[in-house]
Amino acid sequence: MQMFDVLTIKELQITVGKWCKLLRRNARLSQQELADRLVISRLTISKLENGENVTVDTLFKVLQYFEELKSVNVFVTDKINNLSIRPLY
Repeated sequence: MQMFDVLTIKELQITVGKWCKLLRRNARLSQQELADRLVISRLTISKLENGENVTVDTLFKVLQYFEELKSVNVFVTDKINNLSIRPLY
């Protein structure tokens, strides 16, 4: 039995890829259509959706296209604001 729930980078890549794929499909776009609109290759979209290594810039382009970039920024900003500086003593 595992004591800690550990998320691997690969698992997160796969989850984010599924999210991006759902966004694209809900917009009724093919991988090629999305790639054309973002001026990137269809292979890059495919890699993102399959949880393969892609750049953060690619992820952000896709999220921006689907108007999800702001929600990611809000999440990160909340994390920053909730961090407390702990005294050394």
